[in-house]
Amino acid sequence: MKQIVDNERFGQLLDEMVERIAEISPPDAEWAIIGIRTRGVAIAERLKERIDRKFGRNLPIGWLDITLYRDDLNELAAHPLVRQTKLEFDPSDLCVILADDVIYTGRTVRAALNALSDYGRPKYVKLAVLVDRGHRELPVAPDITGLKIETDVNEIVEVRMTETDAEDGIYIRTRS
Repeated sequence: MKQIVDNERFGQLLDEMVERIAEISPPDAEWAIIGIRTRGVAIAERLKERIDRKFGRNLPIGWLDITLYRDDLNELAAHPLVRQTKLEFDPSDLCVILADDVIYTGRTVRAALNALSDYGRPKYVKLAVLVDRGHRELPVAPDITGLKIETDVNEIVEVRMTETDAEDGIYIRTRS
């Protein structure tokens, strides 16, 4: 396994993403941030904290579990682990920042958009990902990217975060 981003650079990537969010956000619009479970939630929480502090906002935050919206649900375990979706606000007419750690094929984002539509119809949805590793299978592209890297399909990009993994870092390893 090879580390490509350390703890310090990880924080810088998040700060750069906040700057990009500010560039594309209409200043008079109501915004919310929603993370895709699991690490997308931690990304969303960190982005929210930085946005709130830097711009004096208090963005609503939520998270989506997309398990039942996956197009490969029949290939998962007989009883897939479904976790909590938490949206304590109506996303209708809001500008939603949908956050995740890595974008690969685009299928997770498609599932998240389907899940989000069950809760309301946002005015805009902007996709913010920490890592874009390429190899899209669907026509989905992030609006905000922390890091874009080229990978082989036999590699895995692993984002580690203190909330789930006791460290911040981005690694590449070969699929076993």
